Amino acid sequence: MRPSVPAALVVSTLGTLISIGVVAGASMWLLDMDWRLAFLLAAVLAPTDAAAVFSVLRRLPLPSRLTGLLEAESGFNDAPVVIVVVTLSAHHSGVPNLPELFGVMVYELIAGGLIGILVGWLGAFALRHVALPASGLYPIAVLSLSVGAYGGATLLHASGFLAVYVSALLLGNARLPHRPATRGFAEGIAWLAQIGVFVMLGLLASPSDLPAQIVPALVIGFVLLLIARPVSVALSTIGFRMTLGEKVFASWAGLRGAVPIVLATIPMVEDVPGSGTLFAIVFNIVVVFTLLQGPTLPLVARWCRLKSDDEARELNVEAAPLEELHADLLEVRVPADSRMNGVEIFELRLPQGASITLVVRDGSSFVPESTTSLRTGDTLLVVTTEDVREAAERRLRAVSRRGKLAGWFGEDGT
Repeated sequence: MRPSVPAALVVSTLGTLISIGVVAGASMWLLDMDWRLAFLLAAVLAPTDAAAVFSVLRRLPLPSRLTGLLEAESGFNDAPVVIVVVTLSAHHSGVPNLPELFGVMVYELIAGGLIGILVGWLGAFALRHVALPASGLYPIAVLSLSVGAYGGATLLHASGFLAVYVSALLLGNARLPHRPATRGFAEGIAWLAQIGVFVMLGLLASPSDLPAQIVPALVIGFVLLLIARPVSVALSTIGFRMTLGEKVFASWAGLRGAVPIVLATIPMVEDVPGSGTLFAIVFNIVVVFTLLQGPTLPLVARWCRLKSDDEARELNVEAAPLEELHADLLEVRVPADSRMNGVEIFELRLPQGASITLVVRDGSSFVPESTTSLRTGDTLLVVTTEDVREAAERRLRAVSRRGKLAGWFGEDGT
């Protein structure tokens, strides 16, 4: 995701504002909406949903920079949109002060991002150097840090959404003890949260109100999909060297999920006139266009001639700290599509200080020799010092993706 952050920041800010302008104009012209309700509808529909984007794109063989752009954008664009929606909902009796709104938005985004970076960096540093009494406390500590980032940003009137996203992004990519267990815990909490959100949305939605808003929803939905999203992506990615196919796919892959529906509840809580109609339109758009866009993404990717730059999946690496030796024990599973299949141990060329000590194959384990050939499904136990751990992981990933001649292909495992 890191190389795609600059483009994602522009798409999630400038692109979001362009999308809001286009959809609001279409709502006033085609649906004869009040200007405030039109801008609220446009703002609510502007952000893409991170859960929807992550769950769909991780299954498609796409270039990593394109996947990184869409995933980063889906996390970044919530923060500015929340500010716009809350402002328009809370002050629906008068026209908001645009310079003041812009200043507040800039402060909240910058401060929220800095708080997220600070919490993420300090939290990762602390977890690596403080021994907790039980391994089960590490997932709870990571969750607490993320919640703390949100709370700290809120106390400073900054963007809690951006703070929690950035801090969790840093913690999720940091070298932490018991990282796989923490990741599994986070995934479980995420699913529980999503279930809770959809139960809440089901209680808020009135089925009798939805059919009357299907036609307006289709009109605005197609404006968003075919005009607003492509224009915003095209204009906000100028200068980032994206191909036409990548821009077309990024336009089609702007998936809306629970986030727009949740944002539509804010005007309802604030008693904005017409908020019930707005909620019904948004609900219809999310349901219809998620069903339209999600299943067709593989077809659009083929039309755009997009292909993954990773020929094998990432290795599943689990680390357990060996405190007394200042070393780590890595558990590496060789996936089915890995080019590590058939490679002999000595051909891995691991850095000095890293060694494969045990191979588990077909339920039995043995100590390998330098000429032992690896097979698909093998589990390798690798002992490595802290100094060369990252280099050893990079080398293993490089061989998994390109085989024993990875270096000749310029593959470094990053």
